[in-house]
Formats: sequence, C-alpha cells, structure tokens
Amino acid sequence: MTLQRIDAGARMSDAVIHHQTLYYTSVAADAALDEDITGQTRSALAAIDAMLARCNTDKRRLVDATIFLPDAADFAGMNAVWDNWVEAGSAPVRCTVQAGLMNPRYKIEIKIVAALS
Repeated sequence: MTLQRIDAGARMSDAVIHHQTLYYTSVAADAALDEDITGQTRSALAAIDAMLARCNTDKRRLVDATIFLPDAADFAGMNAVWDNWVEAGSAPVRCTVQAGLMNPRYKIEIKIVAALS
C-alpha cells in the first residue's frame, strides 16, 4: 500500500494518491479572489482539471465532490458553472455545504475524490 503525497508541506499536501485514488481540495487562485462566485468557481474547477491532468486522469473519473459555500445565495451561480463543466453522464456523487471558509475572500472550496486512469 503506497501513499503518494503531492507537493507535501509541513501542514498539508496539495493532493494525496492512495490505492489508485486521488484526493484533492481546490479553491480559487489568488488572482481570482476579487471575482464573483462564477469566476471563483471557474478558477477552482480549472485547478481541479490541472491536478487531474497532472495525475493522468480527468473529470470523467471523479467519484465524489463536496462543495463548500459560505453564502447560500451563491448556490445557483456555482451550479451554472458546475453544470457547464461536469461531463454529461459522468457526474460524481456531490453535496454542497454552507460553511464559513478560513479566508473570508474565498467564495468556494471544492474537495474531490477521483479514480486514476
């Protein structure tokens, strides 16, 4: 049983791979923190796409997604971006939780689990 930590730091790793499964959490890039929920969602999803590609897999292999939103009013805007991003017929199990995020500029945080190719 190998455990691969990607860009491990003292406090956390960017991602972890275990048993051919990728665990990753994404937020909007610093450059997108002044954007609304649609811009921040696009940024967070682009970071997910980049990590999936780095691990030789893609969004069709998503198993689970948990989305954290500080403001429930952003649910519709987030869903509009998500619905255009997710592959038809390959949507993961998903839940959305209203939660305070540690950086008040974050409008979204997305935690995913994906199978590796």
